[in-house]
Amino acid sequence: MERSLLQRIEAFLTESAMPPSVFGRAAVHDPRLVSDLRGGREPGTELICRIEHFMNKWRADHRAGHVTPQGDRRLRATRRQCAEARA
Repeated sequence: MERSLLQRIEAFLTESAMPPSVFGRAAVHDPRLVSDLRGGREPGTELICRIEHFMNKWRADHRAGHVTPQGDRRLRATRRQCAEARA
């Protein structure tokens, strides 16, 4: 049985360690996408294609080593400061 779009997105969020709002914003410019889907929103065909394309492209870029960090900018700044302090 094929998994639903929401199940595929949840698996992607776990795989990528990307927050739901960042995923929605990056995939379709809608930070509430995942919460709306969890609440029962039924996406159209075009939206499904855009979401699938984003996840497939992210995975391909990740395998090629071209993925930039996504997520909370405050955490990235903290990590950068820690790395600079170690150097």
